[in-house]
Amino acid sequence: MTDADLHADDPDAPEAQAEERDPNTADIFGGGEPESAPVKAPAPQPEPGAAYTVLARKYRPQTFEDLIGQEAMVRTLTNAFAAGRIAHAFMLTGVRGVGKTTTARLLARALNYESDTVHQPSVDLTVEGRHCKAIIEGRHIDVLELDAASRTKVDEMRELLDGVRYAPVEARYKVYVIDEVHMLSTAAFNALLKTLEEPPPHAKFIFATTEIRKVPVTILSRTQRFDLRRVEPEVLVKHLEKVASQEGALIESEGLALIARAAEGSVRDSLSLLDQALVQAERGQIVKAEVVRDMLGLADRAQTIALFENVLGGRTAEALEQFRTLYGFGADPAQVVSDLLEHAHATTVAKTLGPDATRLPNDQAQRMAALGATVSAGSLSRVWQMLLKAYDEVRRAPDPAAATEMALVRLAYASDLPGPEEALKRLQSGGPAGGTGPQTGGSSGGGNVTSFGGAGASAQMRPAPAPEPMARPQSFEEVVALIGQHRDIGLQMDVRRFVRLVSFKPGAIVFEPAPRAPEDLARKLSRRLKEWTGQTWLIAAEGDGGAESLHERERRQETEARARLEQDPFVQDVLKTFPGAEIVAIRRLAVEATPAPSEGTTDDPDDD
Repeated sequence: MTDADLHADDPDAPEAQAEERDPNTADIFGGGEPESAPVKAPAPQPEPGAAYTVLARKYRPQTFEDLIGQEAMVRTLTNAFAAGRIAHAFMLTGVRGVGKTTTARLLARALNYESDTVHQPSVDLTVEGRHCKAIIEGRHIDVLELDAASRTKVDEMRELLDGVRYAPVEARYKVYVIDEVHMLSTAAFNALLKTLEEPPPHAKFIFATTEIRKVPVTILSRTQRFDLRRVEPEVLVKHLEKVASQEGALIESEGLALIARAAEGSVRDSLSLLDQALVQAERGQIVKAEVVRDMLGLADRAQTIALFENVLGGRTAEALEQFRTLYGFGADPAQVVSDLLEHAHATTVAKTLGPDATRLPNDQAQRMAALGATVSAGSLSRVWQMLLKAYDEVRRAPDPAAATEMALVRLAYASDLPGPEEALKRLQSGGPAGGTGPQTGGSSGGGNVTSFGGAGASAQMRPAPAPEPMARPQSFEEVVALIGQHRDIGLQMDVRRFVRLVSFKPGAIVFEPAPRAPEDLARKLSRRLKEWTGQTWLIAAEGDGGAESLHERERRQETEARARLEQDPFVQDVLKTFPGAEIVAIRRLAVEATPAPSEGTTDDPDDD
C-alpha cells in the first residue's frame, strides 16, 4: 500500500489540502491561466449538405392555439373536452392545406393526453405529455394513421377492424386516423359502418377528406363533422410575416400579399411559395414584390386594373396595347382574364357594399368603387358573363394571347351597349338600339338603324342622330366632371389626387404636382382633353404654390367635420354611454323640404 493510499481519506493530509499558488502564475502545462469572461458562442450555422426541413413541415402547428383561421372548430373542441362530451368519430373536411391531417394528429394527442398532473383528455397541449412525442413521430402503438388511398379494399378494412375490439396497450384510447377517407370502396365503407354505429368505448375514429360529397351519408351521420375554413388573406399575411421574421428573412408586404392571394386560403401552399420566394434574393437582402410577381407568373395588379378601366371605357386600342405589354413581360393570358374576373367582382362588391367590403388595399378599393359608380350593375353582370366565356375560350384556344385580344375587343365594343330592356325601349321610341361602340379613332359602325314596325312587313330607315356638340369646360371642376363622363377612372383619380391647381382658364391649366404624381399626368390630361373638346389644351406641371388637390380638400373637410362632430354634446354623451364605440363614418342625409301650404288651404279642422 502506498502513501497515497494511506492518506487518500484523510482530509488533513498535505496531499489532500488545497494547494496555495499565485493566481497570476501559469501552469507549465497551460492549465493555470487566469479565468476570463466567457466568450459567447456564435450562432450555429447549418452544416453543408445537411437535410433541409421545408417551412410547411418546420412550422406545422404543435398545439390547437397554433392553428390559424380555425377558431370556431378549436372553440367547439375545447368546450366538448371540458364538458366531457367527446364524440367517438370525427370528420374533418376542407380544401388542401388548411390543416386536416395536422388537426387529426392534435386530436389523437388530446384524446390520449396524460401528464404528471393531468389524467384525462385535454386540448391544452402546451406541456408535452407522456404519449405526445411518440404520436407526433408516428410510432405510438395505439394510434394508427392510415392512408385510405392505399387501403381501399374491403379485406384490408376488415383486417383493420378486427383489432378494434382489443383494448389499447399503453394509452387511454385506441385512435384510428384515416386520411382521404373518400377513396374507400363501397364495400369498405359498409364494413366500417357497423363499427361506427356501435364502437367499443376505447376506440376513436378521426377521418379527413377533401371530397366530402363522396363520403356516404350513412358514414357522415355517425360522425361529428368539422368544416375547416379557408384562411383569410389578411390572416395568412400575418402568419407569413411571423414565419419570415423567425427565419431572419426580409420580404416586402406586397410580396406576402401576392403569396397569400396565390395560395387561395391554403396555409401549406402559402408556406411552400414563401419557401420558394425567400431564395429569390441573397441572404440579408429584401425580396421585392416584383420578384415574387415574376416567380408566380402574375401580372401587375395595377396594370390589370388599368386594363379593366380601358375595357369598360371602350378604349379598344389602348386595351390591346396594354395587354401586349403585359404579355411581353411574361403574364399568362389566362391569368390576365382571371384578374379581370376578379376586378369585375370587386367592382360589383364595391358598388353594392362599399370599398371596404372588397378586402383590397385602400388605393385599389377606391379605384374599384370609383369605377363602380360610373357603370351600372347590369353592365357589370354582362361583363362577368362575357369574361367567364372568354376564360374558357382562352384555356382551350391554340393561341391564348390571340383569344384574349379578341375577348378584349368584344368587351370594349359591348361596354356601352344597353341592356335588353333599354334596347327594346329605344326601338319602341324610334331611337337607335345600340351604343356608340368602342373608341378606336374611326367610325364605330353604319350610319343608319333599321326599325321594324309592329305587324307591318315594310321597314323604315331612320337617319342616325346628329353628333352631340363637344363639351367646353369653363372651370376645373367641369374638367374633372368631363373626365368622369368619359369613364376614364384612372385619369380622374390622378387629377383629383395629384393636381394642385395654380391657375385655370379654358384651354390652359397650370398646376403643382403633388408628391408621387405620375410623370406623364400633364401629357395624358392634355391629350384626353383635346380628344373630348376638339381644341388644344396647354397643361403645365411646373407651377408652385398651388391650392389643395380635390382629394386633399375632401380629406381636410372630412377631418374638420369629424372634429366638429366629436365636440357635439350629444355625440359625447353617446360615446360615454356606450364604452368602446367610435365614429366610423360621417354621412350627410338629404332632408326633404316640407312643402308650404298652398293658398286657400287651412289646417283648422272646423273649416270642413
